[in-house]
Amino acid sequence: MSATATPPFRNLVGGELVDGVEGATRDVLNPATGEVIGRVPDGTQADVERAMAAARAARIPWRDTTPGQRMEALLALADAIDAHAGELAALESANVGKPQSLAAEELPICSDELRFFAGAARTMHAPAAGEYDAGYTSIVRREPVGIVGQIAPWNYPLMMAIWKIAPALAAGNVVVLKPSEITPLTTLRLAELAAGILPPGVLNVITGDGDPVGAGIVTHPDVAMVSLTGSVATGKWIARAAADSLKRVHLELGGKAPAIVFDDADPAQVAAGLRVASFLNSGQDCTAAARVLAAPGIYDALLEELVPAASSLQVGDPADGEAVEMGPVVSAAQQQRVLGFLDRAADGGAQVLTGGSAGRDRGYFVEPTVIAGVGQRDEIVQQEVFGPVVTVQRLDSDEDAIRYANDVPYGLAASVWTRDVGRAMEAIRQLDFGCVWVNDHLPFLSEMPHGGFKESGYGKDLSTYALDDYTRVKHGMIKLG
Repeated sequence: MSATATPPFRNLVGGELVDGVEGATRDVLNPATGEVIGRVPDGTQADVERAMAAARAARIPWRDTTPGQRMEALLALADAIDAHAGELAALESANVGKPQSLAAEELPICSDELRFFAGAARTMHAPAAGEYDAGYTSIVRREPVGIVGQIAPWNYPLMMAIWKIAPALAAGNVVVLKPSEITPLTTLRLAELAAGILPPGVLNVITGDGDPVGAGIVTHPDVAMVSLTGSVATGKWIARAAADSLKRVHLELGGKAPAIVFDDADPAQVAAGLRVASFLNSGQDCTAAARVLAAPGIYDALLEELVPAASSLQVGDPADGEAVEMGPVVSAAQQQRVLGFLDRAADGGAQVLTGGSAGRDRGYFVEPTVIAGVGQRDEIVQQEVFGPVVTVQRLDSDEDAIRYANDVPYGLAASVWTRDVGRAMEAIRQLDFGCVWVNDHLPFLSEMPHGGFKESGYGKDLSTYALDDYTRVKHGMIKLG
């Protein structure tokens, strides 16, 4: 399938590829050009109801499969992703605007996640059965929660969909998933592959706006759990809406990741790391190194390395080839949002050291931008920009590092750059973030948990900790004699 074609993408419901119930469609654009690259169903509440009916029919049969059977299905889906990796990467690059090399790197991560949870399905543990009270035997069961409604984001549409689907299905749940209306194409192609692998109704993928489709999923009485990767505002709305029926909620929300750079770090090494960690995927990553907090003895040397490193990034249409290192942001609305942050920061006295504008007339681009001269309470320091923008603050002392790092509403990820192991371990202890890297920023492992604190949400993606969110615990007590 060509990434530049406009095929009639369809939803997956009950094992069948179907058009929307009411037949409406919407165009999907390439953000590097503004051109239409696909057409997808524009869903309504009727699509939600049809998907829920399919999920209800599949829930008990899938719950009653053995862990080994679920393992085989997830392994087959992983094999299908590997077999179609080139096609999926091209589609992801065109729909999101990310470089071809980055899109290609994500595909093995997707299949690895499926294989990890395929194995994890067979290793879920509970306390041993035994006589914890005289005359009774107790047993503990870990069971799936039921129908899980999932809403995936637009920045890593395929990978984040897999992060949700894999643990949910491994635990024995069935899924109704809504991809972002901006970037649904790879998830719909995944649905096509899954249609020939998973039993009907186990995975249902429907497209449409947050209202009515997303809201319809969240508020549906058949949904036992809602999992969102998205904005803080959407997460808070979901938490409030889910409270009416006491649904379980899993939220992976925004971030404003600090990179703390101590005097003993190597400024060239830090700049090379931030060249990736701050601008990967055009900075549209909730774990991106968006705030650099530099100790006084390294601040000037770090800027001397970081500014040319950022300005050296090759920005362009990913279709132009492998040399492109950074593409556009995802939409015109996102471009205007990011540029608005930059304009307000400059008006407030911040120093734009490189970048600061769109840089070209066609497509939704924002130049890689480094900003200095900002204060801790400035909007651009406190709020998530979600674009290729990094602020650099000069610390008055090492003691300021942890205080400034923690002094934002978010708590998803952070990094510390130092040669002092003791200082690094103490920073890990004190930083109020769900993940802290040392002398690097952005590596992920299927075996290790990912999730945040504060307004970055709650619940874990990746690792066997994710299975805790997607299972419920039941105690059975048997009277002896």
